[in-house]
Amino acid sequence: MKKSKFLLSLTLLAVIAAGCSTTSKSGSEPDVAGETPAQKLEITIARAFDVNGLDPGFLTENAQVVDNIFDTLVKRDENEQLVPGLATSWSQVDDTTWEFKLREGVTFTNGEPFNADAVKYSLDRVLDPANNAPTASYVSTIKEVNVVNEHTINVVTKKPDPLVPTRFNRYPTEIVPPKYAEEVGQEQFAQKPVGTGPYKFVSWDKGSNVVLEANADYWGGEPAVKKVTFRSIPEASTRVSALLNNEVDLITAVSPEDREKIDSSSTARLSTVERAGNTVYVGFKTDVKPFDDPKVRQALNYAIDVKSIVDKVLQGAAVQTNSLIGPKDFGYAGEPEGYGYDPEKAKQLLAEAGYPDGFSATLDTVGWYIKNTDVAQVIAEQLKAVGVTIKVNNVESSVYRTLVPAGKQSDMYVLGWSSTNTLDADAAIYAILRSGESYSTYANPDVDAKLDEARSVTDENKRKQLYQEIQDEVLKDAPRVFLYQENQYYGVADRLKWDGRVDGSIPVSTIAASNE
Repeated sequence: MKKSKFLLSLTLLAVIAAGCSTTSKSGSEPDVAGETPAQKLEITIARAFDVNGLDPGFLTENAQVVDNIFDTLVKRDENEQLVPGLATSWSQVDDTTWEFKLREGVTFTNGEPFNADAVKYSLDRVLDPANNAPTASYVSTIKEVNVVNEHTINVVTKKPDPLVPTRFNRYPTEIVPPKYAEEVGQEQFAQKPVGTGPYKFVSWDKGSNVVLEANADYWGGEPAVKKVTFRSIPEASTRVSALLNNEVDLITAVSPEDREKIDSSSTARLSTVERAGNTVYVGFKTDVKPFDDPKVRQALNYAIDVKSIVDKVLQGAAVQTNSLIGPKDFGYAGEPEGYGYDPEKAKQLLAEAGYPDGFSATLDTVGWYIKNTDVAQVIAEQLKAVGVTIKVNNVESSVYRTLVPAGKQSDMYVLGWSSTNTLDADAAIYAILRSGESYSTYANPDVDAKLDEARSVTDENKRKQLYQEIQDEVLKDAPRVFLYQENQYYGVADRLKWDGRVDGSIPVSTIAASNE
């Protein structure tokens, strides 16, 4: 395979890659630590969509970009184990109190000090019901955050919560600077963020790109990549062309038909992480006719041939599943037996529910998932065979991010969810099954009670049992048609050393030149 050549300095600490997307500057004046400007590694990452905002406390999307600007108290290493971040240690004081010792000498990139007040401020703004934070459910077990001293906090939970350290390794617990956040306000902060992370915000050209540059004073050490541009390229084929033409260095969401192009390329390779993507499902507003009837929901489960979709439409780019809890998550107990493909059974249930001739509905979908339009169209065709007429409505990404948490999407909709770097069933299912949560369109008192209990039980076997019971009841009640969990496919330029992670994050500070 053809490799790019690099000029190395004997004193260079990080090997720097060259290429069309690497900006080279003339001149030989040393820049930092003997490093000449021509040796600065600058990369471009192309994703399927732009960010909707850059405030980690109020995200309505994944945190691939903001994770590079901000830090959490706890991090995950390359083996997905919890390790110190902005907290150097943590311990449980009593059943409902966790103590975190904070890292000293850290500052935000605007010069503000990182301390206990910043941690309390960052959590309080998310927990405040008046702020309506979209992902507040992740930390809603927390009663209060108390400042013990400048570098110690106590996190007090409403009930025992064994997941507190885990909750502090992902958004919305990333730490923001109180003074700056208050001065500029939430809207402005989301456009010009400031954090303690390995990268500093430079610019955001909405709909086009976000540019970050390395934080030379980062407490964890200055990263090898000195500048990163996150480009928005919605078309999968266009992203692949950009990679193969050396216009970008890393791309996400490689489509099934493009995998071979990258695999056979002389300048790039495919990085595959099985079942690291979202679990995609068809959701129903279960308080709206006809989806308020379990028989209707069950009928639609029988009417959709998921295996055919995975094999023929996705070409094996996902794994069929009947659960939102995946193999990477605590609480996973194997694949439960779900609804098989049985159109006749579907027709029977529809007739029993009072819809012998079917009904009409709109199915909302969005371009966040692999071949989403093709999948939605096939679902519509399969439902038509049992008398249900579906209008597929493709919603623009930024609009969908607003509609769904506000409950303003159609009564039938496509959505994907995962535990991200929490790697626990709580994050995988609570936000979309617990009544009253922003992303839930389902209400079942028994499921609610078990979801709440599972959050406070410290016995792992009991927690696993509760998640099994929840899963069984949800499958029977059928508030969703569980489809599949996507594999993650990245295209990576040969000049870079990086592979995809099971938590779906792209920590740019872990990217280096391939011959480093």
